[in-house]
Amino acid sequence: MHSIQAKGAMMSAQNDLAAINQKILADGESLPLVQLKDGSKVQTGTVATMLRNIALYNAGERGDIERQLEAAIPTVAKVGLFDLFPPEEWISGSNQGRRLVGTLAAQYLALPVAEEPLVDA
Repeated sequence: MHSIQAKGAMMSAQNDLAAINQKILADGESLPLVQLKDGSKVQTGTVATMLRNIALYNAGERGDIERQLEAAIPTVAKVGLFDLFPPEEWISGSNQGRRLVGTLAAQYLALPVAEEPLVDA
């Protein structure tokens, strides 16, 4: 029963991510869900949408954009983005959107996060 609930939650998250990722597509287009070699499935278009959402966050949008960025973290972690560019690298620097993604990724991956203000003085 527990695995059925987990599978349902994962499918719901994938459906949410598919809807979020529609924002980068032309009308009538859709992005596929693909199966990785380990058997897990991920929603394509997530990195592109995340980059767009970082730009929107940097332009001052909050709320739903923050939720959408957080929703992308498990997928981009699964495909290895944070192995290539670790959360600490995202957190360093002055780009507020990158810092948020790095902080969310560190939390998701249960990494310690340095206490730094998100706004430079």
